[in-house]
Amino acid sequence: MHFGKKYPKRFQGDLITVMPRLWRFALSLAGQKDLADDLVQATCLRALERESQFKAGSNFAAWTMTICRSIWLNEMRSQHLRKTGQLDAAVESGLIDPSPSPETNIFAAEVFKQVMQLPEGQRSVVELVFVEQFTYREAAAILGIPIGTVMSRLSAARKTLAPLQQDHANQMKKGELA
Repeated sequence: MHFGKKYPKRFQGDLITVMPRLWRFALSLAGQKDLADDLVQATCLRALERESQFKAGSNFAAWTMTICRSIWLNEMRSQHLRKTGQLDAAVESGLIDPSPSPETNIFAAEVFKQVMQLPEGQRSVVELVFVEQFTYREAAAILGIPIGTVMSRLSAARKTLAPLQQDHANQMKKGELA
């Protein structure tokens, strides 16, 4: 990434470091790789424009994800993108770690597929809490919702994903997965 204006090196480094996490969050919001790419680009631009508003010592990832969510909501309001129903499947490349066993990657791909079928609110909470490991309170702040809503959405997502977890556990017991 090339920065035209002089930004503090630490800010530049933080922005570059947070990009993979930011992209996963954008994907959880948008549900499509190309929209996530655009959303990350807009988020980085907004972060650079508002670099002076970042409070040193605060959570940079949370700050950028809050910007990302704000941009997404503004886009949703202006274009009513989500009224069509079914989302296109996101490309899984770059989301699955190549180092674990193939069986683990198969399960990870299935989990990803199921998570992407959750409603947007549940997807974004699952991404923030389980993948990015934000606390419930931090996730609530990023999403601008009460902590109880975070817990409710996680509970609903767990119920939806429970059969997948049970199937995986049954396969492990039978020795179908290493």
